[in-house]
Amino acid sequence: MHKIKTYFSKNDIALWSTSVILIITSFLLFDKENYLTLSASLIGVTSLIFSAKGNPFGQLLMVIFSLLYGIISYTFAYYGEMITYLGMTMPMAIFALISWLRNPFNGNKAEVKVNSITTKETIFMWLLTSLITVIFYFILMYFNTVNIVPSTLSVTTSFLAVYLTFRRSPYFAIAYAANDIILIILWILASLYDARYISVVVCFFAFFINDIYGYISWQKMRIRQNKSNL
Repeated sequence: MHKIKTYFSKNDIALWSTSVILIITSFLLFDKENYLTLSASLIGVTSLIFSAKGNPFGQLLMVIFSLLYGIISYTFAYYGEMITYLGMTMPMAIFALISWLRNPFNGNKAEVKVNSITTKETIFMWLLTSLITVIFYFILMYFNTVNIVPSTLSVTTSFLAVYLTFRRSPYFAIAYAANDIILIILWILASLYDARYISVVVCFFAFFINDIYGYISWQKMRIRQNKSNL
């Protein structure tokens, strides 16, 4: 317990605790039945607090979250979300986990070394993202995916997020925050038909705050790592 208190800052603990309370409260108010959704939300928000510190354990939790979220998406015929998380986010989280474990900062396996991508790689990333988006759009059309436009945008932001996570760039958190906004919209639309999905909306709102916090944490981590290498 003492190690946990010294590893996580007061801000880390406050954010995680607030997110957990918010998720559990929304579950008790709007759902009360789907414990899979509750489990996925709690695992997801815990993943983000570890990822904010550059800890590879966050990526391991993201693998589990992706599996559970894919199942949840299937229940509302959000096939785009299901395919994206099971076919792209989960495998990429595994690759990211391997990448983070192989690139510790100064031998500290609990903190990944922050990386920067070149302009040439950035162009390649956007071209690849465009190709993935077009391919997935037609796949989603084939499966008659509900709310296809935001679902396609979710694919775009998800791919950017997992690519940047794999490459250990601080901007992965911004891409995830953009994805959170899309998912908030998607699940608000779903909650118009079934109020239970309001708890999923609250979950991704908590994720959004955590991802912004993660980006700030990674920028501080980058500065600290650069100073220590001087």
